[in-house]
Amino acid sequence: MTVLEPFGARLRRAMDERGPLCVGIDPHASLLSEWGLNDDVAGLERFSRTVVEAMADRVAVLKPQSAFFERFGSRGVAVLEKSVEEARAAGALVVMDAKRGDIGSTMAAYAESFLRKDSPLFSDALTVSPYLGYGSLSPAVALARESGTGLFVLALTSNPEGGEVQHAIRADGRTVGATMLAHLAAENVGEEPLGSFGAVVGATLGDLSSYELDINGPLLAPGIGAQGATPADLPRVFGAAARNVVPNVSRGVLRHGPDVVALRDAASRFAEEVRAAVSRA
Repeated sequence: MTVLEPFGARLRRAMDERGPLCVGIDPHASLLSEWGLNDDVAGLERFSRTVVEAMADRVAVLKPQSAFFERFGSRGVAVLEKSVEEARAAGALVVMDAKRGDIGSTMAAYAESFLRKDSPLFSDALTVSPYLGYGSLSPAVALARESGTGLFVLALTSNPEGGEVQHAIRADGRTVGATMLAHLAAENVGEEPLGSFGAVVGATLGDLSSYELDINGPLLAPGIGAQGATPADLPRVFGAAARNVVPNVSRGVLRHGPDVVALRDAASRFAEEVRAAVSRA
C-alpha cells in the first residue's frame, strides 16, 4: 500500500497555501431546491460536481457529508465516490464526514472503507465517534498511521444534546470531552508540523479556556456561518490553538450556488476572514 505523507503535514501545508477553510458538500433536499435542482440522483450529481468544480482547486479541505449521498442508495454512493476522486485529483484534501464508530472488526471495516488507499471512497481523513470508548477507535488509528491519513474525533460538538455526554464528569474529575482531547494529544506527541489526529470542536461553544485544546493536531470547527459563529470568534473560542483550527462552512458558502464564480468568491471571503482572525490570536 502506498503511504502518503502524514495527513497533518499535508493539512498544515494546504491551510498555509490555500487558506484555513473547510467547505462542506452537504446536498440537503432544501439546498438542492434552492439551486433549482430536483431531489434525486441527477440533482445530487449536478450539485456535487458544481461544488467540486468551484472549490477543489482552491480550498484546503472539502468535507462531503456521506448521509446525504447514502440516502439515494448505491447510485448516491457512486456520486460520492466520483466526487471524492475528483476533489482529491484537483488538490483538495477530503475529510469524509461519516462519524463512524463501532468495535473490533466492524470498526476496522469502517476504517478500511474510507482510509485504505485502494478503497473507492478513499479519503484523506474521516470523522469518527469515540463514544464506545476511545479504545474502540484503535483499528482506525492504526490504519490512519499506516496509510498517512487522519481522523477527526468528536470531542466537543456544537449540538446542544452533546453536552450530556461530553461534559459529563468522570471518576477522575475530568469531563469526557477533556478525556478525548487528552487521548488525541497523546497520539500527536512529537509530530511536526502538525499531528494527524484531530478533534471536532464547535465554534459556537463560547469560552473553552477550561479545556486543553492545544493537542498538536487540527481542530475541525463546525458552526461558522449559518449556525451563528463568525471567523472573528475563533481567537476567543480557541485561544492559542486557533492556528490549528479548520473552520467548516457549509450553507454560508453553498447558498451562493449554483453560480461557480459566486461560490468561489464566498469561499475566498471566508478564508481571508479566518486567516486575518487567526493571525491575531
